[in-house]
Amino acid sequence: MKFPSGPILVAALLSFNGGFVDTAGFLGLQGLFTAHVTGNFVTLGAALITGSHGIIGKILALPEFILVIAVARLAGAALRARKHPVMRVLLGAKVALLFAFFVLAVSFGPFPNADSPAALVTGFAGIAAMALQNAVQRVHLSSLPPTTLMTGSTTQATLDAVDLLTGASENAAQTRARLTRLASSILCFAAGCAASAALYWLIGFWCLALAVAVGGAAALVRLDD
Repeated sequence: MKFPSGPILVAALLSFNGGFVDTAGFLGLQGLFTAHVTGNFVTLGAALITGSHGIIGKILALPEFILVIAVARLAGAALRARKHPVMRVLLGAKVALLFAFFVLAVSFGPFPNADSPAALVTGFAGIAAMALQNAVQRVHLSSLPPTTLMTGSTTQATLDAVDLLTGASENAAQTRARLTRLASSILCFAAGCAASAALYWLIGFWCLALAVAVGGAAALVRLDD
């Protein structure tokens, strides 16, 4: 595989998993977003008003997300100082967390009460995996679109498309290349959401086995750190 197809492939796999894991978590954990801090703010507000389950997990999601990203930053610096392959190690850790999410979800789910201890531990595993993915993307794939945040990507893709159609772009080649990357990220994320929803409906939390496999594939792509 020739560089830079490696990073592009990894980003596509991570985008697919971003949509997949977030959808499975939302469906199986009473509206918990494993990858979106903003979404949990919204659903927390709704849960407080309606009195539905999942309030504890949504409150704790933000500090856990921050903690995992901080640990990833420190671990990355330590690995780099020791000449270890930082991105591969961190993606491998993410796969381990995804596997824990899968095993816990299958073992203890479904979760009619998302505030139960088993549901909270399961949700924390999923959140940790997605927080680690976000940290890896920001540090090691920063030139590519985000793999979990589609609002900004959709906004920029729309602006680029309009500029290309109207001839307003000052550098059409650069704008076209960016639009292609953004569209790929959005489509992969959407495909992950659709696949997760369909598979969750068919087999429940067993669908997370696919997320583990996709995460493993991303970790195995050969890259230079």
